[in-house]
Amino acid sequence: MIIKKREIEFSKNFKEKLVTETMLIKGLNDKEECLDNIARFLARVNPVKAYLSIPTRPPADKRVQAPDEYTINRAFQVFSKYNNRVEYLIGYEGNDFVFSGNAEEDILSITSVHPMREDAVQEFLTKAGADWEIISRLIREGKLIKLEYEDKNFYMRKLYKGYKR
Repeated sequence: MIIKKREIEFSKNFKEKLVTETMLIKGLNDKEECLDNIARFLARVNPVKAYLSIPTRPPADKRVQAPDEYTINRAFQVFSKYNNRVEYLIGYEGNDFVFSGNAEEDILSITSVHPMREDAVQEFLTKAGADWEIISRLIREGKLIKLEYEDKNFYMRKLYKGYKR
């Protein structure tokens, strides 16, 4: 309860635009009562936008799954009862990544923020005038790892030497 009070107090004093993002996780926070509690809390925080998201990239815990479409829609309806500025963040963000001139550094930089889908990596390399050998070498050197999520391959920067998947 203390955290909620602090967040509400923060939102009242914050002078800029406050935006929230609630990630829905199947079996964790997607039940009606939980959704209603979150939505009521967010109504008190009063964000200019309340985003509902789902895992769209490989999560740290393989058990984490997105709820089904019905549940996502139900969450939207519940949140909308308390705030008419609710939007989804449930799709792939696209492949429009900025190229600085060094494909290897760019790939490592982007994948340290979030995993890149294989098609995005390929498109990025093509724009950069580079080939897949960069990715193969980064994997061999232990700087990049390949993950699979929802039948798609993703590439992520390896966090530290002892990381095992």
